[in-house]
Amino acid sequence: MTIILAMLQFCFTAIIGIYFLTLLKNQNSTQNSIHKDSLKELDRLKKMRDIHLTEPLSEKTRPSSIKDVVGQEDGVRALRAAICGKNPQHVLIYGPAGVGKTAAARVILEEAKVSKDSPFTEKSKFVETDATTMRFDERSIADPLIGSVHDPIYQGAGAYGASGIPQPKEGAVTKAHGGVLFIDEIGELNPIQLNRLLKVLEDRKVKLESAYYSSEDRNIPCHIHDIFQNGLPADFRLIGATTRSPEEISPAIRSRCTEIYFHDLSYEDLVKIAKNAIVKIGYEAEEGIFHLIASYAQNGRDCVNIVQRAASVMMLENREIIALKDVEWVLESGKYAPKLTKILPDGVRIGVVNGLAVAGSSGYVMDIEVLATENYDKNGKVTVTGIVETEQINGRYQNLYKTSSAKASVDNAMTILHKRFGIHAENYDIHINFPGGIPVDGPSAGISIFCAIYSAIFKKEIDSKVAMTGEISIRGSVLPVGGVSSKIEAAKKAGATKVYIPKDNYQEFFDDGTIEISPIKNIDEILLSLFGSDTTESRKVITIPSVPESNVITASGQKSI
Repeated sequence: MTIILAMLQFCFTAIIGIYFLTLLKNQNSTQNSIHKDSLKELDRLKKMRDIHLTEPLSEKTRPSSIKDVVGQEDGVRALRAAICGKNPQHVLIYGPAGVGKTAAARVILEEAKVSKDSPFTEKSKFVETDATTMRFDERSIADPLIGSVHDPIYQGAGAYGASGIPQPKEGAVTKAHGGVLFIDEIGELNPIQLNRLLKVLEDRKVKLESAYYSSEDRNIPCHIHDIFQNGLPADFRLIGATTRSPEEISPAIRSRCTEIYFHDLSYEDLVKIAKNAIVKIGYEAEEGIFHLIASYAQNGRDCVNIVQRAASVMMLENREIIALKDVEWVLESGKYAPKLTKILPDGVRIGVVNGLAVAGSSGYVMDIEVLATENYDKNGKVTVTGIVETEQINGRYQNLYKTSSAKASVDNAMTILHKRFGIHAENYDIHINFPGGIPVDGPSAGISIFCAIYSAIFKKEIDSKVAMTGEISIRGSVLPVGGVSSKIEAAKKAGATKVYIPKDNYQEFFDDGTIEISPIKNIDEILLSLFGSDTTESRKVITIPSVPESNVITASGQKSI
């Protein structure tokens, strides 16, 4: 019996030994196979890294210092004030694509690193992300912006997963700790991500949760206990960039940020960028190339791309100078359209006024033209073309329809003409047009509409070099509007010599000596300035008596105090 037990024990031991020996051989074989594959992949990676194409021109021309940022002096100055001081702020940068928002943010951080009293150091990072490509899972399985937890049940959890340990994963906000987090197209962020980002901005840390975490579990490493109990550090400054208008950005994020505006690059700016690009690639160019490029390029990125393609054409034909025909071919093959640069004509016009408007963060000049003819049948009408008549606003539970504020400005102007000048709409056929194919809406065209109608009815000439902006009330007051700085800049580029703006919008820095700024409070001031003292001869003035504040009746029927 003892012999049998000994034999059984021997056999059992032999089987166990063979089993573990087989496992060991398989493990060694697998490790050898993995090692060989790893060596092959390392060799392939080395060969890949040894291959280098030429550096793209866009990288060569990327600004390396503040002085290299072209055409955004005011925006750069504001960005420096927000980032380089003792207490840097979160920032939102508005502006068209390709005007230097990202490049400016990068170089500003480099300056902040060496600025006196700045909290940024040489180790401060510039972490760049793009909201349009940021992968996000509402179940919090993955969030590259805020961070997430890799629970043990997830594939690829590794040794921690096998031990039932949740693994915190850092997001961009933690990687940017102590530096700057730059989010391009921040207006495209998922609303859930945006709300989480706001919480991080408030707390300056990221709190993570997991159903698999227990503070009593001694198997969990100390650093993971620390993360779940104290959070991941995320003390950074946010710089968000967007091509959207401010109204399209969440008020919650806007309230936490300093807002800065980058505008469209001017013709001279684009010429400078084109020249700089050709210098960077080390070639020469025929005369006239830079001005041709600036006439077609919409932004700095377009300039660089046109130069690079033209240089490629030149090299393929074994020439050393970029010819005008090279750029012309690039513009034609790339279907580039010439920019419609508004240049105000000389002389005077009747019934035509240069209105000022804003699209996004950039101002532009638009014609407002009026034709007025007498209608002796007393059934005249007012026709308005080129505006947004109504706007649909989609709410959560209802759809609202908003009447055009530009159309309302026309109605206000006609009311003033009737009450102040005895003009009855039924005596005239009045056609008001906003040419250009761009639907117009907004109250800031009010004073322009009024002056154009007045000019058309009384046949009064208006200087073609004058532009104006301002909302008009039915009492004849000129009310403040938005975007005045951008509008003045647009008027300068168009060649205007004088701009009328609401007096409440006036700021001293507007008067830089390049254009005359005339602040106005009411229609009497602008009519006197535009048409002179003889204006009163064509006016049938009906004075509107002022109403004491104490006698004003409110909608509720109560007297205003």
